[in-house]
Amino acid sequence: MLNSSTAHDAVTWLGVTYQTLLGAAETGGSLSVVESVSPPASGPPRHVHADACEAFVVLTGDVEFWLEGESFIRGPGQAVFVPRGKEHTFRVVSDVPSRHLVILTPGGFEEFFHEMAEGQFRIPEDMPEITRSAERHHLTFTGPPLGAEAEAVQ
Repeated sequence: MLNSSTAHDAVTWLGVTYQTLLGAAETGGSLSVVESVSPPASGPPRHVHADACEAFVVLTGDVEFWLEGESFIRGPGQAVFVPRGKEHTFRVVSDVPSRHLVILTPGGFEEFFHEMAEGQFRIPEDMPEITRSAERHHLTFTGPPLGAEAEAVQ
């Protein structure tokens, strides 16, 4: 067993706080576990992870997920699995923040959150920089966030 007591600093980007609980370094690259606290109405643009499966475990709040054209809501104690290569997004639909775990396999994607927080990049103003980092982490943006009136992200 690898040591899982390594302290990771929490980072904040676009109002969302990310705390890595297990990073790729602690799991031999097998997976990463990130605790996310997302404010009401927040969520990422639609996207695809080319090489990572992603699971969400909702701890507080209600979250609307969109997976390959299907929308559904999950609340505390419920989970969602997103296979690699599937287009998806989510949005917090409760009046309170959602605290949820994000589990990715293989690990390493947690570094994207750290890069974004370090640069404090904005959507859509800084999409070129965000896209460059996303490409390094095998992430492709495919459209706007849920509920957005904006045109698709290019």
